[in-house]
Amino acid sequence: MAGCPDEAPASRPPNGADDAWARDLLDQLRPAGRDLGRLVAWLARSTRASVCLRDARGTLLAGEPLPLDAEVVADVAAGRVAAAALQDGARHVRLVGIRQPGPDPAARAVLAAARPAPFDRHTTEILGHTASVLELLLRERELADAGRRLRRATADLRLAILQLLMVEDTVSARRVAAGLWPGLLEEDSAHVYVIEGAATERDRIADACLSATDGTALVVRCPAVDEHVIVVGPSPEVEGRLRSLVADRPGTFLGGSRRQRLALTAAAYGQAVTALAVARFRPDRAAVYAERPRPARLMDPAALRAWSTAVLRPLDALPYHVRAELLATTRLGLEFTAVSAAKVLGVSRNTVRARMDRVAALLGADLSALTVRAAVHVALNTEAAHGSYDATGTAPDPSAPVRFADLLGTRALRSWAEALLGRLDGDGRDLRGTLRAWLAAGANAEHAAEARGVHAQTVREHVRAAEPVLERRLLTGGTDLYEVVLAHLVIGELAVPALGPANQDQPDSAVHR
Repeated sequence: MAGCPDEAPASRPPNGADDAWARDLLDQLRPAGRDLGRLVAWLARSTRASVCLRDARGTLLAGEPLPLDAEVVADVAAGRVAAAALQDGARHVRLVGIRQPGPDPAARAVLAAARPAPFDRHTTEILGHTASVLELLLRERELADAGRRLRRATADLRLAILQLLMVEDTVSARRVAAGLWPGLLEEDSAHVYVIEGAATERDRIADACLSATDGTALVVRCPAVDEHVIVVGPSPEVEGRLRSLVADRPGTFLGGSRRQRLALTAAAYGQAVTALAVARFRPDRAAVYAERPRPARLMDPAALRAWSTAVLRPLDALPYHVRAELLATTRLGLEFTAVSAAKVLGVSRNTVRARMDRVAALLGADLSALTVRAAVHVALNTEAAHGSYDATGTAPDPSAPVRFADLLGTRALRSWAEALLGRLDGDGRDLRGTLRAWLAAGANAEHAAEARGVHAQTVREHVRAAEPVLERRLLTGGTDLYEVVLAHLVIGELAVPALGPANQDQPDSAVHR
């Protein structure tokens, strides 16, 4: 085998008909033609050679694998020689180093071509100019890769900030945000919005949200639901901009929370998802959580806060950050599946379950029971909205313990429950009866089917048919489902669960028999 440094390529392409190769090479720089494989294949055809492009580590980037002299390849890759010409038996081989910008002489890639005939001036010139074009394409690809890595890192930072807010660590969230988005979380409160669209459109929707909010909101691709984009908007202008964005995009929906303290981002997120269910039935495809009556608002406020404080009091002995972490996890775990809650929080599903099991043990609550989950959901959201103490800084008086059943006895709440469930009475399929059986079975379609004497699929179809009538999503669980459970508790169609100090000796009875 013989080797010698390659000659410098010609400074200009040949004249006449032979300059067609130069036009073809320039075509490779068109936006539609910028592809390493396509360019290497063109070079192989133009030089009647076998061609390969390898990076500095020897990984094949394009073309076909070629047996090459390892020492010569190493010299070219290290920049000790710019190019080399070899004769390996019946093969004539040319190697060209494709350098990277800067003072480092090392090559980012090595272009190799081998053919039976010697490389004349014409083919050598094509090889040299192609190497220059490959250098441009490789540089473009590296810049694109760097841009993607930067966008991914930025997206990961946004998600990390959201996850810190979800567990009430607002101090750390502000520290992370301050470096890249100064002032983003300066305010103590914000709205949370969830935009839903096709999963294939999510990146474009997220980019549109970033453009529309212009740095005034935290925009995150939801880690749990591929169709969702989460927006935390401290600025009051954010909602209007997002509504305009949704209005211009058919098939997208917007759900928003009430304005909440940043420490209550998890509760606000649940509100936004609940509002999103309503948005699906609205002509403008947008809804805010406060736009419909909430059962908790129809309860006696003082009694509700006293009961909630008493229910959650076993958690008060925990360190603040542990308590906040457990409550935030439980709120999300009651709204979504353990898998989805884990993705939102950035932990494992086993961690979510372990935290919820700890809360259940401290509260003495069986969270496997649907009615108990609904009651705990009320307690958690009440504390999220009002805190554990009243405006004077004193705890509610525990001398007159409040039962959960006491909260469900207001006239306004009963009117709300009867009006909500009464919407189902006009359907000849007895959707209301099926829904009642399904809830009594803990939202288990098979058990409800046995009780009703129908097929499980019929139960699911009836529950699904009730969703647009009630304007609530039931099969996916969460706030919508718990509100319907509360409605059944109020009118006595489900037994009120035992929860709280007043219920340690005996369970509550139904409010209305």
